[in-house]
Amino acid sequence: MSHNNFLYLLNEALDKQHIQLALDSVKTFRAADLADVLSQLPFENSQVLLQHLPDRAYVFTYLSPDVQMKFANALPRQTLAEIVGEMSSDKRADLFKSLNQQQQDALLPALAQAEREDIRLLSSFVEGTAGAIMSSEYATLKPDLNVQDAIKMLRLEALDTETIYFAYVLDEARKLLGVISLKQLILAKEEQNIADLMTTNIVSAFVDTDQDEVAKTIARYDLLALPVIDHQGVMVGIVTYDDAMDVASEEATEDFLKAGAVNADRKLSLKSAPILLLYQRRVYWLVFLVFGSLLSGLGIAHFEDIIAANIVLVFFLPLLVGSGGNAGSQSATLMVRALATGDVHFKDWFYLLSRESLVALCLGGTMAMAVSALGYFRGDEMVALVLALSMLTIVMMGCLIGMSLPFVLNRFGMDPASASAPLVTSICDAKGVLIYLFIASQLLL
Repeated sequence: MSHNNFLYLLNEALDKQHIQLALDSVKTFRAADLADVLSQLPFENSQVLLQHLPDRAYVFTYLSPDVQMKFANALPRQTLAEIVGEMSSDKRADLFKSLNQQQQDALLPALAQAEREDIRLLSSFVEGTAGAIMSSEYATLKPDLNVQDAIKMLRLEALDTETIYFAYVLDEARKLLGVISLKQLILAKEEQNIADLMTTNIVSAFVDTDQDEVAKTIARYDLLALPVIDHQGVMVGIVTYDDAMDVASEEATEDFLKAGAVNADRKLSLKSAPILLLYQRRVYWLVFLVFGSLLSGLGIAHFEDIIAANIVLVFFLPLLVGSGGNAGSQSATLMVRALATGDVHFKDWFYLLSRESLVALCLGGTMAMAVSALGYFRGDEMVALVLALSMLTIVMMGCLIGMSLPFVLNRFGMDPASASAPLVTSICDAKGVLIYLFIASQLLL
């Protein structure tokens, strides 16, 4: 059966209130696929189906933020409270923060006290930090338990925790003492104490650690979850690997947007975003770059005499200027990515500068030989020489600017991704015009 036919039959069953038939038709679907189905049904029917799904809270977390908000506005308060109460703590907090004040005030009284307190705690952390993406559902053990009692304890906690592959050993003040894996517990002797088995060399993060650093830490040490502590050492939550993947995806999206000179918004949807929003996200950089491009015009105006005397120079101007911008964009892209992944740091600048100089010299030399041949056939030996020297210099300068700009921005606490391709290109264009016409004025007059 085709997907369209399936949606038609499912929608027909819901129209006729054949709820059980609709549930039977989707019982083999995974949560993520069910979320797609809900997004494609008429909204009234998707509400009905969602409310009757056995794992509705889990499916709800796979819906896009826009669709979640649509459901939050339409569902009865008690139904929404039940779904929110069934969600994992971090997803619950994310949804709560997306609601307006009136909706929050209406939802909180319908939740259990423990859930209210949990939402208030997780919602209090600054966006973009470990505290804002962590879950408060994790397994804990006391250090004086033996293995047999610890396994019994984990059985009791398993239903309310996001993962039990690792349990965190806390003292009476809930300070993090160590961590122990489920594999260690299964393989250990029943009479052994947790204190003797736990790992005390713990990789952790503070609640105010940037979420990007958290994701990098999880990737670096291949962790399933990273414990989050406050500055007194008290454990407050965990960030799981799936949340870290979401963060990495958001950060990559933000960097891509900045690389295209688009004001970054991780939740920007090209498909559903309003036209006005897309306009606002793009217009500021473009207007700024228009005025930046005026430098190229000023350079041309300054060398009007040399251009008038050697009109052949105009033919090669776009070629030379474009080559410098392309080389600069390549270098900037490589450096932004290297800084984002932690492959290089500011202290590596001078070392990389020397390496990039050699690479740029080779690139510029190769391109200079190619363009000089064109210059010879289009003009003469002097035009060929001007083009060769200009291409070599422009490409070298473009590479060095493209490599250095992300480092400079990073040094001043700005996002290296702001060294976007359009920004680097505009700088290299202006610089390329000046270099080309200056060399021409020195050799051809």
